[in-house]
Amino acid sequence: MKMWSGRFRQPLDPQFDEWQRSFKFDVRLLPYEIAASSAHARALKDASILTSPELISILEGLDQLGKMVAASPELIAKADAEDVHHFVEQQLVALIGETGYKLHSGRSRNEQIATDLRLYVHDAIDRLRTGLAELCTVLIECGEHSGNSAMPVYTHMQRAEPVLVAHWLLAYFEMFIRDAERLADCRKRTNVCPLGSGAAAGATLPLNRRAMADDLGFDGITSNSIDATCDRDFVLEFVNALSLLALHLSRWAEEMILFSSEEFGFVHLPEAYSTGSSAMPQKKNPDLLELTRAKAARVIGNATTLLITVKGLPLAYNKDLQETQEPLFDAVETIESLLPLVTNWIRSAEFNYARMQEVAESGFMNAWAAATYLVNCGVPARLAHEAIGKAVQLCIAQNCELKDLSLDQLREFNPKFGRDFYDSLKLDAVLAIHNVPGGTAPARVEQALADATQKVESLRERVNAHA
Repeated sequence: MKMWSGRFRQPLDPQFDEWQRSFKFDVRLLPYEIAASSAHARALKDASILTSPELISILEGLDQLGKMVAASPELIAKADAEDVHHFVEQQLVALIGETGYKLHSGRSRNEQIATDLRLYVHDAIDRLRTGLAELCTVLIECGEHSGNSAMPVYTHMQRAEPVLVAHWLLAYFEMFIRDAERLADCRKRTNVCPLGSGAAAGATLPLNRRAMADDLGFDGITSNSIDATCDRDFVLEFVNALSLLALHLSRWAEEMILFSSEEFGFVHLPEAYSTGSSAMPQKKNPDLLELTRAKAARVIGNATTLLITVKGLPLAYNKDLQETQEPLFDAVETIESLLPLVTNWIRSAEFNYARMQEVAESGFMNAWAAATYLVNCGVPARLAHEAIGKAVQLCIAQNCELKDLSLDQLREFNPKFGRDFYDSLKLDAVLAIHNVPGGTAPARVEQALADATQKVESLRERVNAHA
């Protein structure tokens, strides 16, 4: 029996009936549907709709259903349910009899799905933040292992300045820690309970909404029954946050693809996460990295789908909202499968520190440091820039580096050059002058690694507080 069939005299077209069902994907919400139904049952008992024996029977039936599905997944495959709510009602009635029908007193599937999705998003955020904490930990460990090794950093994809390898890795750390905080912020707005909102106007029974919210671990209750039943802002916000995380993963993957090429030679691809060519025996291809880029497109596509689905909907609930579930589930499952693979890729990869250092010490990577030397000698910055630019031109003509120019040659561009200029061109000195918070001076990077470790510890503590 369908949950709504009383008003109808004719059966649904079989093809339409099958097409419009959501059980094949919203079955993912079963644990949350059982939890929310249990909270609703307790509220019905407090409202004198259920007797104590009926409440016990329903709670035991719901608990038994959860265990049955866990033990026998084929129960889901054999089910003839329209959606997860229908499935729970069917199975509950089969287990405890007609008392199971009383569970739907005073509630609507509109509030049920809104509640289930919020609970799903809560758990997904907590799992993802745990995964991000692990990813950030590995980045810190790689940074600590790199010591004072240097590498070039690029602007406009041209060599710009030398930085510590750890400083470069911490740039990705900052991206991912922001993603974790963005998810935490999203969780706050998700953490209100729609139960008791009914179909659109509010429950028809005197249900204790705050008790149900407390029962399910929500911070509070929704303030408006219309908004509560049709709100999917939290889904849109969450998947948009995931699209930013996917974007950061894609940027990381792109740089690893470049840096692992023969042209750069900074990173050795781990064989456990690479494949070969069916035609060219010498190839080792960065498959995980390439798929990471593609998965980002998929998640961003899900975010766009959600926005377009909701943009024209009038209040309150519309069946269109059923179409917001699959993009949500797909985005979560895509990122959840990706994070541990990326983490283990970083853990397995080897950096070619010698090659990185070699490039960091060539190609006029010390040019800004050279200009800074003149600034410290009292030369206006723009004139210092001009002098070093002309010196670089001469080096290019003579196929040499700045350190190879004689003092007389340098003084043709500015008389302030002294013999100590050559010390300012050495890699250690170039790194050291970036001695500001957030800079690549070794002492600053050491402190940044320590700060990053504290941030991850704090992240883990906050995630565990929700466990």
